[in-house]
Amino acid sequence: MTTVTRPIHFRVRQTRRRIVTEPAPPLPPGRVPRVARLMALAIKFDRMLQDGVVGSQTDLAALARVTQPRMTQIMNLLHLAPDIQEEILFLPPVTEGRDPVTERELRPIAACSSWNNQRKAWQKYLSQESLGSRSEGSAPPGRSNHDCGFDRKDRACSRSRRRKPRS
Repeated sequence: MTTVTRPIHFRVRQTRRRIVTEPAPPLPPGRVPRVARLMALAIKFDRMLQDGVVGSQTDLAALARVTQPRMTQIMNLLHLAPDIQEEILFLPPVTEGRDPVTERELRPIAACSSWNNQRKAWQKYLSQESLGSRSEGSAPPGRSNHDCGFDRKDRACSRSRRRKPRS
C-alpha cells in the first residue's frame, strides 16, 4: 500500500448576520386560490413522473398522502388546454370568501377531449361566474350528464352521450 502525504488548506468563510433596519415588504393581500395550487402541483407531479423520481401515480399518491382517486383528480387538470391552465395559474388572489373556481367544477371541462370545446366550456363557465348566475347552494356546473358541463342543447362537446337510434 502506498501512502501519499500532501498539505491541504481549507478556507472557512465566516458569514456575518446583517441587521435589517427597514421593515419587511408587505405581503400581497389575499391567498392563492386552491385550484391554482393544485394546478401547480399537477405540473410538478407530472415532472416527477417524467424524470423517474417516482415510478407511478400510486407511488406519487402515497408520497403526497392522498388517495389514488384524488391523485387522479389532481393529475386530470393536466388534460386542460394549455391556455386554460395558464389562466388558472394566474387567477387573482382570493381576499375574502370562497374561491371563484374549484377543481370539482373543472372536472367536466377537463373530461372533454377537444381543446376547442374545453375553451368554449371555460368561457361559458367564466361568463356564468362573472354574471353571478350561480346562486349559493346551487349545483356547480358540470353536474349534468354532459361531459363539458354544457346543457344537452348546446352540443358543444364531441364526446356528448348521444344515444344511437334503434333500428
